[in-house]
Amino acid sequence: MTSRRLSLAALLVASLVVMPSILGAAAAPQYRDAGFCIPLIYCPTPSPSPTPSAPSPTDPAPPTAPETPTVPTPSVGPVAPVDPSATPEPSEPVPAPIDEGAPVFTGTPASMGSSSLSFAGLKGISIVSVPTVGGGSVRALKITADSITIEGFSLTVRPPNGPGLVTTADTMSLQGDVTVYIGSVTASSMGGAPLTLGTDTPPPLTDVEPGLLNVSMGLVGSIADRITYSNTDQRIVAAK
Repeated sequence: MTSRRLSLAALLVASLVVMPSILGAAAAPQYRDAGFCIPLIYCPTPSPSPTPSAPSPTDPAPPTAPETPTVPTPSVGPVAPVDPSATPEPSEPVPAPIDEGAPVFTGTPASMGSSSLSFAGLKGISIVSVPTVGGGSVRALKITADSITIEGFSLTVRPPNGPGLVTTADTMSLQGDVTVYIGSVTASSMGGAPLTLGTDTPPPLTDVEPGLLNVSMGLVGSIADRITYSNTDQRIVAAK
């Protein structure tokens, strides 16, 4: 601020020498208000600065920080006791009555795969028990239809710890009063949705009709009036 005042004062002095008529009596208040001290023109007498007085005892105390409001703790009501009778019990397996018309099957299901499996005249799906060699029985998913066509058929029959017989065919067709006994099925519906069928709860007919894709199943056995294959191949596979 000092250098600015000196520069402005020098400019005013030069103006006074060149044009003395510009600065007159009215210039004094102008420079008084501006606070400038210009030698040979006008120098206001500086007013003494007021001395700040110490605060009197009656001055109000400085404000204090407001206290943090206390958030009330929500009250928790009593917890109702758990009713033991409301706990769901594990579902019991679906009863599997003995199928009196079923032949005697081996105790180990065969492994069957196919690219597609289609039904004609699908009649029913149920859970049954079928007899096995040795006097026992196994639960099976029983499917009955007028005919079943299997594309990309593959069947592996393997006794425990022994070599297996692998049969493949382009097509396997079961026709006339067809009954298939299955241990489990993993497949996709014709619409592409994944589907898993087991021996605990029989699925509705709409889940498997008109057929399945990419089928993998444990085949207990099948019966029909006529069973045909196309382009069949069989080979023995050693146990691993």
